[in-house]
Amino acid sequence: MPGARLITLSETLPSTLDNVIDDLDRRLLEALTASPRAGVLTLARELDVARGTVQARLDKLVARGVVTGFGPDVDLDALGYTVHAFVTLEIAQGRLDDVIDHLREIPEVIEVHMVTGVGDLLCRLAARTNEHLGAVLAHVLEVPGISRTTTVLSLSTPVARRVLPVVAKAAREAGSQTTVRATAT
Repeated sequence: MPGARLITLSETLPSTLDNVIDDLDRRLLEALTASPRAGVLTLARELDVARGTVQARLDKLVARGVVTGFGPDVDLDALGYTVHAFVTLEIAQGRLDDVIDHLREIPEVIEVHMVTGVGDLLCRLAARTNEHLGAVLAHVLEVPGISRTTTVLSLSTPVARRVLPVVAKAAREAGSQTTVRATAT
């Protein structure tokens, strides 16, 4: 197509360095993931940098919203919630807020995502048994405004929630973006 231009990956990346992490940030995030209870001094020794550097980097990552919490990762299976399901909800027009408020009140609703496609919301649920899941689904449907649901059961989790591969890629991209800017100036 005449006049058409391919857009490269680097053009789709943030143009400011505000959202960029570097290799030390990556290493700090990896160390925190491996040992979430490690103190700043322990992290500084492990990363071979000053304690103040670790504290400043960590404060900056928290302030930017990159690190959103330090709570424990909880294995729901170990608590007896061994049935995991994903439920797509189609919501009647004008009822979205009511449905979301209702979902927030149900402890077994682990997370809710607004999605594109056939449904409007994708919910992750946890239950103790299939019968318990049926009761949770019945509770979900108690609010007016849900016009259709589709439920799928998770049989296993071959790739659990993970963020470190994206963190590493972001650090690599930031390094190459910084190198390109430095050579261009």
